[in-house]
Amino acid sequence: MGNSFGRIFRITTFGESHGLGLGVIIDGCPAGLTMDEAFIREELQRRKPGQSKITTQRKEEDEFQILSGVFEGKTTGTPIGMVIMNTDQKSKDYSHISDKFRPSHADFTYFEKYGIRDYRGGGRSSARETAARVAAGAIAKLMLRNFGISVQAYVSQVGDIKLEKAYTLLDLSLTEENIVRCPDKEMAEKMIAFIDGVRKSKDTVGGIVSCVAKGVPAGLGEPVFDRLHAELGKAMLSINAVKGFEYGSGFEGVKMRGSEHNDAFYLEEGKVKTKTNHSGGIQGGISNGEDIYFNVAFKPVATIMQDQESVNEAGEPVTVSGKGRHDPCVVPRAVPIVEAMAALVLADHLLISRTNKLHV
Repeated sequence: MGNSFGRIFRITTFGESHGLGLGVIIDGCPAGLTMDEAFIREELQRRKPGQSKITTQRKEEDEFQILSGVFEGKTTGTPIGMVIMNTDQKSKDYSHISDKFRPSHADFTYFEKYGIRDYRGGGRSSARETAARVAAGAIAKLMLRNFGISVQAYVSQVGDIKLEKAYTLLDLSLTEENIVRCPDKEMAEKMIAFIDGVRKSKDTVGGIVSCVAKGVPAGLGEPVFDRLHAELGKAMLSINAVKGFEYGSGFEGVKMRGSEHNDAFYLEEGKVKTKTNHSGGIQGGISNGEDIYFNVAFKPVATIMQDQESVNEAGEPVTVSGKGRHDPCVVPRAVPIVEAMAALVLADHLLISRTNKLHV
């Protein structure tokens, strides 16, 4: 029913924005992985609401509890169950839209599909659900560490304020040094001021999160329909508010000639490398050992603190007034979500690749 993701390293999330809590079942995680709970907590803290003036002021500490699949600090190979309880729901903030459809939200489509909807913060359609993904993604990251694979994302654009530098020219260790999660200090200050201005005008704005995976071995990805970039695209497009995905040269690649775009091969210490990486680390849907990099576009948050025209469940024209606590721009908190989904894809395909080879 669309609540599970992955083939071998497989997750199923559950819970709603204003329910008792959220959770995830992780099946297929190998046994013997050291469970670093401090790291999982750190990842959840990066996504949690209320962390700065440019995010929603809902206060959730996002403390988690591991229910199963771990013994004496190591995974047992059985399903890992995790829960994150909600503690700061203010459902009354949504009573005024109990029968109204908010523009560009999932209210209408959920009602059409199910004939019923949880109007409290959007229920299952709320980005609150991504807390469970980040928890699962943290475990995927711990697994990838053992193979020398890292995944790091950062904010590269807010509105029309764009960081033009390639990731290779940035110090990505500086990403967490500011509240917008842009590794360029000067650009970060401009983005923060811009988002704060949008917030004060009772509006919202979108942006782009860029991500790079390093240390990915050649050979991950499945032809024809499960190409690695297709899997990454599905993972990113499953995130709330995502409107676009591009990897490698992306849409800019259409401006180039084949003679410019082709990545020439050469041999370095017995290993095949490419002189350029317009392919974004993926060729024929399979990783080639180079860095995998991609961009994810997020739309402006749909809830704005302004009156908007809409209709109610009876089809009557109504006015929807924005209330509650919402992000003026989602991208600062989306950074760990993008990383989590990328890590889940890579962990899954790393395990799949091991089943495709006969070791004698």
